[in-house]
Amino acid sequence: MGFEDFKLNADGLIPAIVQDYENGEVLMLGYMNKESYEKTLETGLMTYWSRSRQELWLKGDTSGHYQHVKSLHLDCDNDTILAKVEQIGAACHTGSRSCFFQELYRKEDDKTE
Repeated sequence: MGFEDFKLNADGLIPAIVQDYENGEVLMLGYMNKESYEKTLETGLMTYWSRSRQELWLKGDTSGHYQHVKSLHLDCDNDTILAKVEQIGAACHTGSRSCFFQELYRKEDDKTE
């Protein structure tokens, strides 16, 4: 399946959920355009489209925290990529392993005695 088969957002991008290939931890969410997707396939390193800088972004290029691609999957609607990666160092620009470290809600277990 080629990039032309993906359902893109209004900006011509597809979201990519990034997950640790060993333990399933969700690390981050990025966006890809055709160029970043093809670069990812070519190099085996996750490459995104930076929406803020409007340029290609090789994850780890400045930090050394690269994401080595283990597999890429497309969801059933063809509108989201799931990337399973070997994460080197932190995935988040804050230095956290995952970008999803801020807990908003947790349901407590219902314990009846």
